Amino acid sequence: MWTVVATIIVGAVIGALARLVLPGKQSISTVVTVVLGVLGSLIGSWAHTTFSDGSSRILGLDWIAFLLGIVAAAILIVVYGLIVGRTED
Repeated sequence: MWTVVATIIVGAVIGALARLVLPGKQSISTVVTVVLGVLGSLIGSWAHTTFSDGSSRILGLDWIAFLLGIVAAAILIVVYGLIVGRTED
């Protein structure tokens, strides 16, 4: 149960950070931001564990996986905006 809650919280943070690094305004809901943040987090973690030895843990957080999650979530937000077509600049 706590793993699900932690995943949602981390997904919300990653989704929010991904939206901050993107230029312009993204017209997507908070729920979509969290979902894309969770997906970005999963993709970032998968990519980091697949392509590295996973030795970037500092203070209990894998920073490279976290940053990759933000990049993946930002890409997912852009793709979502292109598919839905509701981006406003």
